[in-house]
Amino acid sequence: MQKNASKKEEIIGSETVIERIRSRTPWIFGKSLRKPKISFPKIRLPRFSLPMPARSLSIITILVILFILQTGVVYLIVREPLALGATTSGDPLFVYPDLHESFIMEGIVASFLILLCSIGFIMLYQASKYVYNKKMAWWILIIGVLMILIAFIMLQYIINLKVGQ
Repeated sequence: MQKNASKKEEIIGSETVIERIRSRTPWIFGKSLRKPKISFPKIRLPRFSLPMPARSLSIITILVILFILQTGVVYLIVREPLALGATTSGDPLFVYPDLHESFIMEGIVASFLILLCSIGFIMLYQASKYVYNKKMAWWILIIGVLMILIAFIMLQYIINLKVGQ
């Protein structure tokens, strides 16, 4: 019985392709290039798992943080603006006439409008999930676009009031 002469050579340990080439052709690399063979112990760290919050809770948390940042909490703390103003005749002012200053209520209204726009974009994303229910997708799409347009138009109106046009 003859043994199979074309037996496939095995790669021993951590021998790499370059080491195999060097062992067959020692005149190319010489003995100066040598990779040390180090075996590292496998350390198993203890694992612990934390429960993940629900996806809707995560989205609500992100929207609340977005709302807080958009209200200008840092501006309110540093500048300490008035809540509302009044003209010299006693008529209330809801929008500060300067572009670089604002009342507290103006910042809150603007942040509600930006939050409305953000929710509109989230609804646009949600509409893409109802591919097989076209009626539901159209309703969500229309409501999302309307929310974005209403927020944009109202913010432009507030800026026009501030500029004085």
